[in-house]
Amino acid sequence: MKDTVLIKSFSNGITLHLDPDIPFEDLLKEISYKFSEAKAFFGKATVALSIEDRVVSGPEEIRILDAIHTNSDLNIICIVGKDEATNKNFVKALAHMEKKIAGDEDGQFFKGSLKNKEVLETDNSIIVLGDVYPGSAIISAKNIIILGGLYGEAYAGGNGQEGAFVAALEMEPERIKIGDFKYKPGKQGKWGIRQKVQPKIAYVKNEKITLETLTKDLLSTF
Repeated sequence: MKDTVLIKSFSNGITLHLDPDIPFEDLLKEISYKFSEAKAFFGKATVALSIEDRVVSGPEEIRILDAIHTNSDLNIICIVGKDEATNKNFVKALAHMEKKIAGDEDGQFFKGSLKNKEVLETDNSIIVLGDVYPGSAIISAKNIIILGGLYGEAYAGGNGQEGAFVAALEMEPERIKIGDFKYKPGKQGKWGIRQKVQPKIAYVKNEKITLETLTKDLLSTF
């Protein structure tokens, strides 16, 4: 019988080969089963994820990530494509981010997505292992790293900390505030249609919030 879900590894990541023909709900059940069975094998590794052989939408990717998080201890830091050089740069930059906050004695992690107008507030720097959906918000007195998409609101540097930042794998925010500075984008594309994966960081530069592509060199300046 043909396997509908195959899990293979590559440097710093795993690839999901998905059957392109079966119903998505059946595929999701098989993904949940496969990762549950392999939970002990994978452990608590931090990896990138590549999805091959099947075109999936943004909301479907989120459900796949939720299934993996629910049925394993893996930390998926990004979804990548086939450009190996680009993938490595993203993984390095994000690993640097994670190490930076994990080394902060006040740093913390939140596993899950914020949705249905949920608000998460903390006095610490925080890494969110999920997405911030439209209408929801995350508030930190220090820095915010979202290992998923920022589609809602993010407020960083609430204690007046200089050099605070907001970073996310996908940046389509409704609003960002860093210290006393605010950023609200103009007309946005339809949420849920995934563009090229391009992690970004928002920070204050020349007294306004600037969004730039995330690189390890840029992060090292914070």
